[in-house]
Amino acid sequence: MREISRASAPAKVILFGEHFVVYDRLAIVMAIDLRACVTVKPRGDKKIIIRSNTMGLSGEFSFNGDYKPILGGFECIRLKPIYIAAKNVLNLAGEVVGLDINIESEIPVASGLGSSAAVSVATTAAVGNLLEMSLSKDDIFKLALEAERVVHENPSGVDPAVSTYGGVLAYRRSGGIMRLKVNADLPLVLGDTRVIRDTRKMVLHVSEIKRLYPEVVDGIMGVGELVANLAIKALEDGDLITLGHLMNINHALLYAIGVSNLAVERLVWAARQAGALGAKITGAGGGGCIIALSLRENLYHVAESIRVADGNPLIVNMASMGVKIEG
Repeated sequence: MREISRASAPAKVILFGEHFVVYDRLAIVMAIDLRACVTVKPRGDKKIIIRSNTMGLSGEFSFNGDYKPILGGFECIRLKPIYIAAKNVLNLAGEVVGLDINIESEIPVASGLGSSAAVSVATTAAVGNLLEMSLSKDDIFKLALEAERVVHENPSGVDPAVSTYGGVLAYRRSGGIMRLKVNADLPLVLGDTRVIRDTRKMVLHVSEIKRLYPEVVDGIMGVGELVANLAIKALEDGDLITLGHLMNINHALLYAIGVSNLAVERLVWAARQAGALGAKITGAGGGGCIIALSLRENLYHVAESIRVADGNPLIVNMASMGVKIEG
């Protein structure tokens, strides 16, 4: 066993297909260069102690899962996926050892950027490396997905997949994951509305709209599927103009099913008016973040326009590297 182990994994944005992916439609996701880093050390007892600078939480889990807070109260549900990720690896290795787990993350929490999945993936890799196991990326993905089930009862799997493998992935629930070849620079401006979104509430809203108007919503999702397939070709061709048009169409479809709001629209239109090739919701909507595709020479102008529109802008790029051992 090593004395210390460190691993990191990237955040993600959904380029196309959010909400539609729940109903077995195609989604396209991209890893971005914001990372969660997890450092793990062994302990002499059987306690698993987790500290997160991003969440402002720390707590102690016994080996059988009992929780005692150290900082931040009894919000164990936010730390439990990390405990489960670590425990799954320990169980696989047949080890009974305590762990100190420290999380440092650049990824905003509850903004639709896959923070939880990135931490679960990085934790899985770091604990595996600490125990000198030879976990493949497929192993890491499967173990991290099990941890994600603690937070999301029926996760699509797309978040831990893109954090594990990196790059740009096409994903369908019934068909799994396909890595895409992207022949273009994909500079994005991320715009945070600063409105905390509720993924569960948005998913339930779409479900209700679909129940009330099944033919209409099925038609919208069918168009979304066509848009995602055209986007794959645009990515492979390096056609940013078409990609921007398709992002705008995808956003209009999300608006049609009621997951946008004034804060989101303000940032989307600010980005477009500043010359973004396309701008849309990324994630569940109802707040959270938007993404804007821009030519690189116009990135700072788009970012400034988002800031003036009361958003928090951040320029991000594709992360070709998924999970990696840092030491």
